[in-house]
Amino acid sequence: MNHLRFSGLLVVAAAAALSACSQATPGLDAFRPATPAAACYDRATQPQTAVVDTHLHFRPFGGVAVPFDEVMGYLRDTGVRFVNVYGIGQMLPVDSPCTYYLDCPGTPVIPTLKNDFANANSLLANPPDGIHVTLSMTFPDLARPETVLAGIELLDTEYPGMFRWMGEVNLVKQALFPNGHEPVPHGVIAEWAPFMTVLRERGIPIAIHSDLGSEEEPTRYLPLMQAVLDRYPDNRIVWMHMGLSRELTTLPAAEHIAMMSAMLDRHPNLMLDITWRVIDDSYFSRADYQPLYVDFLNEYSERILPGTDFLASSDKDFEVYKSELEVTSRILAFVNDEAFRNIALGGNYFRLLGLDYEAPRVCPTVRVTGVSPLR
Repeated sequence: MNHLRFSGLLVVAAAAALSACSQATPGLDAFRPATPAAACYDRATQPQTAVVDTHLHFRPFGGVAVPFDEVMGYLRDTGVRFVNVYGIGQMLPVDSPCTYYLDCPGTPVIPTLKNDFANANSLLANPPDGIHVTLSMTFPDLARPETVLAGIELLDTEYPGMFRWMGEVNLVKQALFPNGHEPVPHGVIAEWAPFMTVLRERGIPIAIHSDLGSEEEPTRYLPLMQAVLDRYPDNRIVWMHMGLSRELTTLPAAEHIAMMSAMLDRHPNLMLDITWRVIDDSYFSRADYQPLYVDFLNEYSERILPGTDFLASSDKDFEVYKSELEVTSRILAFVNDEAFRNIALGGNYFRLLGLDYEAPRVCPTVRVTGVSPLR
């Protein structure tokens, strides 16, 4: 038999054997610390999508939400085993015909506790099988910090011990400017101290949406996030979308990466959220940018959190969620095994929240002498 043909058959046979072992994402039990060491995750045959969605909005800005248990079904069917259940802290008026704020410029979008109550009630009524849930407080209005402690206390009273995350909360979100949102004044950040102390004492992370800037002024709002990080160095802070937005899609990758690297180096408790398909569309998928971001994710792999930023409004369905998971996970197929374990397999998420789970080790790459590796 021709040697090359024989080698090719070996590769096909090896791939078939691996495929027979498992094509699917393992269940929750595979993430228990007691799982045998032999139960590794095979990147050649198992999904390259993240098993944790740290940024999923179960409630829309307005209108009807996709039913809670239906969204949980989306997670099971796509291999997501861990999820942060976000509401939307800022809602359109109940008499608004819109489900999305961009469709209603001029209509105020007001912070409220409604969605946090709705999510907690849904979780109590429909505890999901095979999905680990972390409830998030999305109500805080960072421009009115005097109201935040009262909201936390109310949730403590109604749902004791159920909320272990805060966010997504807005420091500055340019997309909401037509709906009455303004950047949090620099001087108000000092007034966050009471609720930031509560979060720090409880080990609760806060996930902050803070745009870097716009095409015309790419770093206009960077000083706001710098002020937060400088004033609250002991809080666990997650920076949503790496500071990027639809208003900033042309920032050179090298400049963006340099900024993020400097912030991570200076602030040990800072983590970055790489959710939202806008980041992949404008940055991660560009042929000239992708290698730079892969190197960045590999270097800072213990500081990165994945997710979709899916919004469960009634005009969305399973196919939309599946697509957004695939797009937001796409770059993870190119990172090294250590980064894949930390980011896609949940290692960072488990450590951040102190969860009794462990990311499975990644199986060694299967190689056959004389031919290219399977991946």
